[in-house]
Amino acid sequence: MIRIAFDHSYARDLPGAYEPALPDAPPAPALLYWNAPLAAELGLDAADASAAELAAAFSGAALPAGAQAIAQAYAGHQFGGLSPSLGDGRAMLLGEVIDHNGQRRDIALKGSGRTAFSRRGDGKAAVGPMLRELIIGEAMQALGIPTTRALAVAATGETVHRERPLPGAVLTRVAASHLRVGTFQYFAIRGETDMLRKLADYAIARHYPELAGRDDRYLALLAAAAERQAALIARWMHAGFIHGVMNTDNMALSGETIDYGPCAFMDAHHPDTVFSSIDRNGRYAYGNQPAIAQWNLARFAETLLPLISPADPGGAVPAATEIIEGFANRYQSIWLEQARRKLGLPDAQNGDLALIEDWLTLLAAQGVDHTLAWRYLADAAEGQRAPLAALFPAPQELEPWLLQWLTRLAIKTRRASDVAAAMRKQNPLYIPRNHLVEEALDAASERGDMEPALRLLEVLRDPFTEREGLMRYALPAAPEVAEGYRTFCGT
Repeated sequence: MIRIAFDHSYARDLPGAYEPALPDAPPAPALLYWNAPLAAELGLDAADASAAELAAAFSGAALPAGAQAIAQAYAGHQFGGLSPSLGDGRAMLLGEVIDHNGQRRDIALKGSGRTAFSRRGDGKAAVGPMLRELIIGEAMQALGIPTTRALAVAATGETVHRERPLPGAVLTRVAASHLRVGTFQYFAIRGETDMLRKLADYAIARHYPELAGRDDRYLALLAAAAERQAALIARWMHAGFIHGVMNTDNMALSGETIDYGPCAFMDAHHPDTVFSSIDRNGRYAYGNQPAIAQWNLARFAETLLPLISPADPGGAVPAATEIIEGFANRYQSIWLEQARRKLGLPDAQNGDLALIEDWLTLLAAQGVDHTLAWRYLADAAEGQRAPLAALFPAPQELEPWLLQWLTRLAIKTRRASDVAAAMRKQNPLYIPRNHLVEEALDAASERGDMEPALRLLEVLRDPFTEREGLMRYALPAAPEVAEGYRTFCGT
């Protein structure tokens, strides 16, 4: 039996911000994955539950007691164009739990059927995209990047029709909340200021309680959300992660990474890298992500103007603009602080930004693998330059920068082994390599074989520790395999 102490603060506090929902009953639910450590963290009592019971509960076949399925309303700018009514077209919030750290977290189904917001969609999902969300989310968690997570993936036993017939699945997603920039846009577009105020107060109580009661709390909410996004995007950039669909409905007010669709990790470093099949103009390319985050925050600021200055919303523009325009500098400050740790630098000096930018320019110019280049710097700090140099087609061009970095590293005043060990804790060896992710998804989708996915998850849960026999998980795909790689939303 599964026991979950559900609460429903979103449904209780925000009537009008959702529609009732009911998952479809799948014909043959089967458990593909169960995240037992996450379940324990959430305080779920499921230790005695069978695989069949878990499959039923987290596929929509037989919801756990106390669940109250709803589909949340939101709007969003999708590739720059405003869609005034999106909402949960294939997701349903079952409720919230208070985890062992006292934090309120959502539990939601994804792919469980049509809702009031499905429009022409079927509300379903396929095994491959749901496993992608599982794998990438767990990798992000292990890398220390704020993220939603997968509690379970269940096959449904039915066929989902996309470009071709695919086996269906439902993912159970855990999030700090599903509040998005697009949630605020939904009510701002409709001129529902009272609802906006309720929503903002709810977001403050849930994610920024230190702001509650302040006269300037709505302006402070904008600043706090911008700060979290700056820290999040900086971590994405250092990890080589490309979200792929940074629409305003995919920016969470909690500061978590949400909605893993055509996402991927970059192999060869280049700012123009795009994997998403639908991002034909490169709007959400790797190098554009900080600027897009700022653009999305500007849209959030627009929704808050009537709350910041009710008597004169236009009068709030200068203060909100100051926060938005300050995002770039705040982002760069956080990014630079993280980069110093990745480079093993002992302190902050004026020339650090140029040193790091020159390093990234080198990687881009020679098409060097992003993850291994950062990782092998630790070997170079210990005097072993060969692994790093082998990544460069023209290694002689690396030497001037390497000399500058080693001088800056002040290795003579610190033990090289200590510097290298600290760097290896910042620079992962294992990431979800695209070809390995596809290998795992194909095995599960085409043959019902979960072993490659489970093995990949096991490796990714400890991305910083090198282990014997796992070198294939550290290496990028051959150029002919990587060339032209594309990812798909799965909707």
